Amino acid sequence: MDVPRWARIAAHTVPFTILPSGLWRMGVMLAVPGFGTAEAREQGAGLDLYLIVLFAVSEGLGLLTLGLIQPWGEVVPRWIPLLGGRPVRPLAAVVPAMLGALASMGVVYYFFLSILFGGFPPGHTVTEEAVLTACYLPLLAWGPLLGLVTYAYYRRRTGR
Repeated sequence: MDVPRWARIAAHTVPFTILPSGLWRMGVMLAVPGFGTAEAREQGAGLDLYLIVLFAVSEGLGLLTLGLIQPWGEVVPRWIPLLGGRPVRPLAAVVPAMLGALASMGVVYYFFLSILFGGFPPGHTVTEEAVLTACYLPLLAWGPLLGLVTYAYYRRRTGR
């Protein structure tokens, strides 16, 4: 069974839902006006390293969504030692993907609900709040999109 067009679009959209928040983190790190607070910019190299790692890991996870629509999500690429050429069991991809979808929704929705009901932490200007909101708003789609792509992968791989 072929990958549905909507699943391809959703899978390719996931990394772009994550990208704006990563760009916001880089803006904080580079002390771009409107990105983060002055207090955050004074944290130094530890915060910078954290922001870079968080950006790389989150984008990497977003790009893994493409495995649910690509051949390497069905058969392990040959260049991977010991496992190369072996078929990927559907649940070996579905379970982590669904847990990832639930985890991303939990974290992102908690973040937005805490801001909605508790407000932004002190020290943010109105501009910083607007930029942060605009950059993080696309993350609300990450979990649902990943869940939909995972569902399409499961249906395609199990024939159900």
